[in-house]
Formats: sequence, C-alpha cells, structure tokens
Amino acid sequence: MKAAIQPAGLPGRRGHIFVEKPKNAWQVMLRLWRYLSRQRGALFLILFLLLLNITTTLLGSYLLRPIINNFIIPRDIPGLIRMVVLLLTIYGIGAVAGIWLNRLMIVVAQKTISVIRADLFSKLQSLPLKFFDTHNHGDLMSRFTNDVDNVSDSLNTSILQLLTSTITLLGIFALMLYISPLLTLVTLVIVPLMLLVAAKIIGKSKGFFTTQQAALGAADGYIEEMITGQKVVKVFCYEAMAETEFEKLNYDLRDKATQAQLYSGVMQPVIQNLNTINFALTATVGGLLAILRGFDLGGLAAFLQYSRQFGRPVNEISGQYNSLQAALAGAERIFQIMDEVPETSDAPEAVTLANVKGEVEFKAVTFGYDAGKTVLRHISITAKPGQKIALVGSTGAGKTTIMNLLPRFYDIQAGQITIDGIAIKHIQRADLRRCMAIVLQDTHLFTGTVLENIRYGRLEATDQDVIAAAVLAGADSFIRRLPKGYDTVLQNDGGNLSQGQRQLLNIARATVAKPAILILDEATSSIDTRTELIIQQGMDQLMKGRTSFVIAHRLSTVRNADEILVLENGEIIERGSHETLLKLQGKYFELYNGQFD
Repeated sequence: MKAAIQPAGLPGRRGHIFVEKPKNAWQVMLRLWRYLSRQRGALFLILFLLLLNITTTLLGSYLLRPIINNFIIPRDIPGLIRMVVLLLTIYGIGAVAGIWLNRLMIVVAQKTISVIRADLFSKLQSLPLKFFDTHNHGDLMSRFTNDVDNVSDSLNTSILQLLTSTITLLGIFALMLYISPLLTLVTLVIVPLMLLVAAKIIGKSKGFFTTQQAALGAADGYIEEMITGQKVVKVFCYEAMAETEFEKLNYDLRDKATQAQLYSGVMQPVIQNLNTINFALTATVGGLLAILRGFDLGGLAAFLQYSRQFGRPVNEISGQYNSLQAALAGAERIFQIMDEVPETSDAPEAVTLANVKGEVEFKAVTFGYDAGKTVLRHISITAKPGQKIALVGSTGAGKTTIMNLLPRFYDIQAGQITIDGIAIKHIQRADLRRCMAIVLQDTHLFTGTVLENIRYGRLEATDQDVIAAAVLAGADSFIRRLPKGYDTVLQNDGGNLSQGQRQLLNIARATVAKPAILILDEATSSIDTRTELIIQQGMDQLMKGRTSFVIAHRLSTVRNADEILVLENGEIIERGSHETLLKLQGKYFELYNGQFD
C-alpha cells in the first residue's frame, strides 16, 4: 500500500474536541512511573543523591545547635573554626550531590520522554484510517508538542522538586520533634489551615488545566487548517471570517488559561504568608521558653531554622502544582491516544500472497461508515487479471468508498471481497496492501529528494528503476529541468512544484512499486489536458498486465476500460463498455454528453 484514500478536508471545518477531567490522576502517575522505572539503575542513583543532598541540608541546620551552645556562647574560637570548616564541607558535599542529581534527572526525564514520544508515534501508525478521518489533525499535533512538552517539564523539575520537598518535610518534622515536641505542636497548629487552603484552591483549579489543554488543542487545530488551506482562504476572501473564528478560540483559550493560572498562582503567596505567620508564632513561643524555662539558644536557633524551612517545602509543593496539573492533563491526553483501539490484527489463519494474478471480486458488498447509515448496497464487481475497471458517477455516489474497502482501510458489514479467490480478511494486511498501488486525487510528497519520494513506492528500487518509472509516468522531462534534477530536495509537500508536477511524481511512485493491482482515484484530475495526453500512453503501459480500477469524472479517460460501472446513491445502476452504455442512453449517456455541453 502506497497511500491512503481519505476525504479532503475543508478550511474552517473543525472536529469537536471534548476532553473530560482526569478520571484517575493516580492511574496517570502510575503509567508515567512505568516509563520511568525502565531506568531503575539511574533512579536508584538519583534516590541516593537525593537523600544525600537532603541529609546534608538538614544536618547543616542542626549543627547550629552545638555551634551556638558549645562554641559561640563559651567563646571557643578554634572550635568554632573547626565547626565552620565541617559545616562548609557538609554543604559542599550537598551542593555537588545536588548538581549531579539535577543533571541525572534531566537525562532520565529526556530518555523517558523520548520513549513516550516514540510509543505515541508508533501507536499512530497502528491506528485505522477511520481514526484520522474523525480526529482533528491539529489537536493530534498538540498532543505531540504541547502535551509532551508539559510532561517533559514536569519530569525535569516538578517530580524531583516534589520528592525533595516531601522527604525534606518529613526530615524537618522528625528533627523538630526531637528538638522540642512542644514547639513542634505550636508549629503544626497552622498546618491544617495551610492544607485546607491548598485543598480549596486545588479543588477549584483541578478542571481548568484539562480544559486549558483542550482549548489549546482546538486553537492549534484551527491554525493548522488555516495554514494548510491558505490558498482557499484567500480565493474566497475568508480572511476576516478566519480571524473572527480564531478570536473566539483564542479568547476561549485565554479565559481557560487565566482561570487555571489564577487559581494555581494564588496558592504560593497564600501559603507563603501563612508560613510567615507560623514562623512569628513559633519564634514568640520559643523565646518565652528560652526566658522562662531555660530552653537552650542553640536549640531555639536550630528549631527556628527548621520552622522557616518547614514552610518552604509546602510552598514549593504548591508552586509546582501548576506544572504538575498541566503535565497530568497532558499525559492523560497522550494516553488517550495510546489507549485507542488499533487496527484489527490479522487473523491467525491469515495467509500471505505470492505471485498475485490480480483477480478481484466484490460479492454483494454492503458498507456504512457509521452504524445504521448504509453507504454502499449490494455491490458486485468482477475484475479479471489485467482488466481495467472504471467507476463513474456523481460526487458522493460511493466510488472512492469502494476503493477504501479493497485495501481494508475499512471493513465491510456484509458480503465478501476476494483477491485470486481468497477473501481479503484472510490475507495478511501487509501482503494485501503490498500488492496494490494507489494514486489519489490529493497528492502528498515528503521532505526529501525527488529520487527518495519516488522510491517511497518500493524502498529497494534502484536509481535506474526510479528513473525508468519517472520516464513511464511522463515525469522525467520536468524532473531533469529542476535545479538538481532527481537530487532536488522537496519541502512543504512539494510547494515549489505545480499541482500537476506533484501528481506526476505520485504516479511515478506508483509505477516503481510494480503492483499487481492499481487504483487511480482521479489521478489525472489536476493535470492539464495536454499533459494528460502526454502521459496517457505511459499510464496505459503502467496498467498493462495489471488489474486497474480507475475513478474518473473526465470520462474521456475511461473510454477504453474493459467495463465501466455507473454508481448512484451507493448502488451500481449501469455497467458495460463505453459503447454499450452510450446506446442505453441512461445515466452514463447523460454524464458523458454533459461534459461537452
């Protein structure tokens, strides 16, 4: 299979994007942990460095107690110098551990993100065509960029910060309890208020981060459609309407982002002020204990240091909430794609195809894209090896839909399709699509040289095979006039070529594939009549010996077809050769003569 048949999109049409709140934040975090846990060795080292960094910080603060009690108050200068050196050594070890901790965490985070991104891309390759037909492409891009970036930022900083703050908080609490249980109780008086405030703010902001990401995806999707369809926008003077539509999306994103950032941003200063009040209360009670009960000054100084530090982890946790919520919302959107049902696997008894003759048969095929809405009804077609079958009819009659079924882009609801007498559902998909080449009305070229774009049809093709295919398709002459001939690099979907030239390259790509079955869906519709005549002989050579299905509105191109099928409302209403159908003076006669009126 060389390309996919899919409906053409229209500028301004957007898929409806609906994202629920995270159903289970713990489940999302568990899935992220599964990715992180693949680097267990690095994680153990990170944990060791983390504990070392926290231990040195806490130990340095506790040393204030013996320094004040045993050296400053007794005026022991030599001892004080020794303790200062010890203190500097401890903090130095902590600083080195902190530097390596952050560097290692970044490496682990980026490796994890690389795996997530690769899994997401791999998942997209396994999804059926229906998924891409029903999902906004800009929103899918937003999941690859914005959502993955949010997860990356969280893994780089937020998770490490949360771990550090949590463990530090527990360590500080244990040391405070050791120094003075009474002062610890005083310090903890205001903690429930902190937690209550944090819970209220979190409850308010929880849903805004998910809706913010959804709004961002909608805006990205609209921008992508407008850029892709810019020519149509300008031709139909749609600029003002496009700006109006984008303003609605932009304002919606602004409102949702403002709500999310407002509620998360207010948490940090509120917690900071509560912590300041808590510190003042602790210092007052501690001072009274030192005056009235002889509480040692070193212990008071160390405790006040821990009291100040006690609020910092809480403040840091609240400060990272913004990033964490955005990451969880983004991770859930990523996992939504990963949880999509992939294209059905080949049946265990599926066979491979060898020496394909190209006999194709549709037997009373009925199909609908959605349940309860039939698009094709009782379609029966027989194509002998090497025959050329043409499908004609009004727009929306079902011609392209029939060709969507042959490579199993969609599965039929009733009937049977066979190749060389074998039902296609019993053929391995890769083999099934490998025996076909499809040239669509809508062209697509990849970033790369002309040679590479043609070779995409058959990767093992030699340069000589590629050039021969280009000659047969009528593309060789214009290719050689390009700045670097076959080595000319194409970018932006071949934006430096005309539509006709792009289509010629697609035809050459199908030619080099050497398929047994050829599908041409309006393949020459974007080529002028003169160019069409030039390549018609090459197309006839390409189709010679191959079973060919040709969808065409320009009926002059299918006059030599072995059989012409006329479709209307999903049914075949006429069939026969060109001359036979003209004699019937039915729908085909009407369509054919209508082109000359």
